[in-house]
Amino acid sequence: MSTTTRAILTKYWGYPSFRPLQEDIVDSVMAGRDTLALLPTGGGKSICFQVPAMAMEGVCLVITPLIALMKDQVAHLVEKGMAAAAIYSGMHPDEQELAYNQAAYGRLKFLYVSPERLQTQVFIEAVKLMKVCLLAVDESHCISQWGYDFRPPYLKIAEIRPYMPKTPVLALTATATAKVVDDIQFRLGFKEKNVFQSSFERKNLTYNVYHEADKYGVLRRKLEAMTEGSAIVYVRNRKRTQVIADWLNSVGIPATFYHAGLDAKTRDDRQDLWMKGKVKVIAATNAFGMGIDKPDVRLVIHMDLPDSIEAYFQEAGRAGRDLKPAEAFLLVSPADIRKLQDDLAQSFPELERIKLIYNALGNYFNIPVGAGENVSYPLIITDFANRYGFSVLEVFHTLKILEKEGFLMLSDSFDEPSKVMIKAARDELYGFQVNNPQYGELIKCMLRSLPGVLTDFVKINEEVLAKKTGLTAEKVQEQLKKLEAYHFLSYAPCNDKPQVFFLSEFVDTKHFNLSKENYHDRKREAEARVKAVVEFVNNDVECRSVQLLRYFNEKTSKRCGRCDVCRKNDSHSVVAYNSIEEKLKSMVSEDAVPIKSVLSKCNEYEEGEVLEAIRFLADNGVLQLEAGGSVRQRGHKKSRH
Repeated sequence: MSTTTRAILTKYWGYPSFRPLQEDIVDSVMAGRDTLALLPTGGGKSICFQVPAMAMEGVCLVITPLIALMKDQVAHLVEKGMAAAAIYSGMHPDEQELAYNQAAYGRLKFLYVSPERLQTQVFIEAVKLMKVCLLAVDESHCISQWGYDFRPPYLKIAEIRPYMPKTPVLALTATATAKVVDDIQFRLGFKEKNVFQSSFERKNLTYNVYHEADKYGVLRRKLEAMTEGSAIVYVRNRKRTQVIADWLNSVGIPATFYHAGLDAKTRDDRQDLWMKGKVKVIAATNAFGMGIDKPDVRLVIHMDLPDSIEAYFQEAGRAGRDLKPAEAFLLVSPADIRKLQDDLAQSFPELERIKLIYNALGNYFNIPVGAGENVSYPLIITDFANRYGFSVLEVFHTLKILEKEGFLMLSDSFDEPSKVMIKAARDELYGFQVNNPQYGELIKCMLRSLPGVLTDFVKINEEVLAKKTGLTAEKVQEQLKKLEAYHFLSYAPCNDKPQVFFLSEFVDTKHFNLSKENYHDRKREAEARVKAVVEFVNNDVECRSVQLLRYFNEKTSKRCGRCDVCRKNDSHSVVAYNSIEEKLKSMVSEDAVPIKSVLSKCNEYEEGEVLEAIRFLADNGVLQLEAGGSVRQRGHKKSRH
C-alpha cells in the first residue's frame, strides 16, 4: 500500500515522502482500521485522509465544522484535479441536492459536510446511496463533552456508521487531553482503540510569559526586533484588534486587523495581504488562524489571556511551522486574571435569561412553535440585541450554550457569491423565451456567458449581468427571482451574513428542556480550564514547555532551556542579574532615559531579564519609572543580592 500512497502523494501534492507518523496513519486507514490521529497544528492532518481516499474506491465523506476551511480545502482539491464539493448551512437547497447526487453517482471523490447536516433526512437518504470509502472527522475533539469546543451534532456521527458498516473512520485533531482521546474513540464507535500521536513538543518554538503592565511597549519592541517573517497579535476583543493595528501603524509598524464581525470580502482581503507578506503583522481575535498554513510566522503575541490551555496551544502553535526558531509571548498585567474570571462568570447567563433570549429568537425570525428545524437564518447579533434590549455579550454566550445543548449551530459570515443553475431542459429553452420575451435578454446572456450553467451552479455577479443586458442590477435580481418561481432556474443570492441553523424544531419555553446538570457540568469544566490557564501563567519555577506538555499528558518531557522560566532559573542567572543591575545603575542618570534605549544598550542580555531588573530596582527605590516608558535614577535603597 505504501508504494501506491507515496505515488499519489507525489503526483497530486508534489511531496517525495510523508512526514513522520503520516505514513503510519495512512497505512492504518488503508488496512480498514478505525484510527485517531493526533498531530500538532501544522502537522499535515489533511494529507492523512486525502491520500488514502485517492487510493480507495468511492467517496470520502469529511465532517468539519469550519466552513471557511471546508471551502478552502475544496478549492485546493479541485485545483489539483480532484473532484470535491461541500454542503453547509446557507446554501441553496438545489445546490445541496446537486452535490448529494454527484456523490451518489460516483462523480465526487470528496464530499465535505458540516456536522449539523448529519441529522437531516435528506442527508441520511443520500448517504444510503453513496459508496463511502472513508469517513474523516476533522476537529474530532468537538465530539467530547470534556473537550473545549464541544458540538452536539458530532454525536450523530456514530449514528450514520451503520449505513457504511465496512467503512473505516479517521478522526483528526491537534489538541486533546487523555480523557478526550478516550472519549473520541468511544463516541465514534471505534471497533478497537487505535491512536497515533506525535509528541506535542515543538522544539523550535519558545513559550514565554511576561508579567508586564506596559504591554504596548513590549509588543513594539518585539515586533521591531523581528527582522524576517510575520507575526500574529491575538486579543479577545474585536474593537481592540483595530486599536492595536492603528497604534502599530502610527509607530511605523505596518499592520492590519481581523475579526469575525468584518464582512467576508474584507476578511479575505486582509488575510491575503498578510499571507503574501504585504503586511507583516495582523492583530486578530481567535477567529483568525484556523486552517491557515503560513510557514514563516516568527512571533505570536497574546495581549489577553486565552480561556483555555487548548486554545493557547493552538494559537501559539501557528508560529514556526517552517521548523525554524519562533517565539510565543503571553503578556499578563495584574488585572488580566481577574478579568478572565469575570468573563467566565458572564459566559454562563442565568437559565431564565437563556429562555428569554431563545424565545426572542423565535420572534425575531418569525418561527412558529413546531417549525424551523433544519432551516438557516441570517443573524446580526447587534441588531437582535438592540431590538430586544439584551446586551450583545449575553446574547453571544447564550447562543454558545444553546449550541452546546444541540438547539442550534452558529457559523460566522462567509463570502458566498451569488450562483445560478438553469433547470429547464435544452428543448424547453426556446419555447420558454418565446412565451416570456421579457426575460429573453437575461436568458440569452446567461447561456452565452456562463459555461456549465445547464448542469451545475455557476457563480454570477448581478452587476456584470446588468451591464451586459442593459438592465439595472435590481432588475436582474428581480428577474432571477421570478425565473426561479417559474422553476426555470435556481438562484442563490449572495450570502455574507452569519447564520443560525436550528437543529430542532422551535419549542415553547414552557417545555424548554435545558439540562441543569449539563449547564453546571459545563460551567465546572470551563472553571477548570480557566484555573489551568491561571496556574500556567503564575508558575514561574517550571519550564513553560514542560507545563504545556504535561497538560496534554506528556509527563516525561525535558525543559526547553529557552523560555522565560528556564532563562531565569539557569545557574548563571544570579550572576547575570547582578551584572545587569550594576550596568543599569551606571547608565541611568537623574534624567529620564527611554526604556527602549536602555534595552538596546543592554543587548547582550535577554530583554526579559533586563525588564525584570528594572522592575526590581524600581520596586526598591533605586530607579523610578516614568509615564511614556522612561526610567531615571532615584537613589539607592537596597540590593537584592
